[in-house]
Amino acid sequence: MNSRPVILHVRFGSDGQVMEIAERPKHMSAQQWFSFLWGKAGDKFQALSGGRGIFRLSEEFWEEIKKETSSHGQNDG
Repeated sequence: MNSRPVILHVRFGSDGQVMEIAERPKHMSAQQWFSFLWGKAGDKFQALSGGRGIFRLSEEFWEEIKKETSSHGQNDG
């Protein structure tokens, strides 16, 4: 049973910092979210032209990531 991949788009600034990233939890900056995803799924990242990139994740892996990040930062204001 193949499911469709979950695609998370990333946009970088000219200095290499992450400017925008899809599905970012409120308690994380764009750079923190990118670093977290890179640590979990760096092999699933594809650099694109124009300072962009994507993470291509399986639905199952994405659900695991969401559960893990929802447990972090729950005590944050």
